[in-house]
Amino acid sequence: MPKRPTGQFSAASMADIAFLLLIFFLVATTMDIDSGLSRQMPPYNPDQEESTDLIKERNVYVVLINSNDQILVEGKQLNVRMIREAAKEFIVNPANKENLPEKTPKEIDFFGEVMVSKGIISLQNDRGTSYGMYIKVQNELIAAYNEVRDEVSMRKFGKHYVDLTKEKQDAVKKYYPQIISEAEPKNIGGGN
Repeated sequence: MPKRPTGQFSAASMADIAFLLLIFFLVATTMDIDSGLSRQMPPYNPDQEESTDLIKERNVYVVLINSNDQILVEGKQLNVRMIREAAKEFIVNPANKENLPEKTPKEIDFFGEVMVSKGIISLQNDRGTSYGMYIKVQNELIAAYNEVRDEVSMRKFGKHYVDLTKEKQDAVKKYYPQIISEAEPKNIGGGN
């Protein structure tokens, strides 16, 4: 058998080395994993008619985050920690104030006929708003809905919302429907 000069590799051994390097880099490389928000869209209801009624100003709760991450709720500057309580007041409107959303009677299982709010929370942001602030505000609004649902669950059923049966949870959702409208970002506060 002829001797191979030292320092030379056959084409097959070069391919083997390239393959091993490829495997090494695939195993050793980390991949970025996209993460997103865990949100569920409301189910499509073909029976629901599209309403051409205008939404009254009192039924819309405007939360705006400007390009400086300042939060304006109904034109007043608020801190992130204050949003939840303010939103709960809007959602529940316990004193039926004229500047908070109006209510309409609705028949709901387990509750009978109750007055349900027509309130909509409109979350708006500037193009310069930081993603972190937007998520903080959105989490506070969702937490407000979760808390009012938990409170009515405790009053009516003596259990926390998460401990209720699906049918009772659905009834509580109808009692306090979560309606958050997320508007397209705008250039209001000097954002890019």
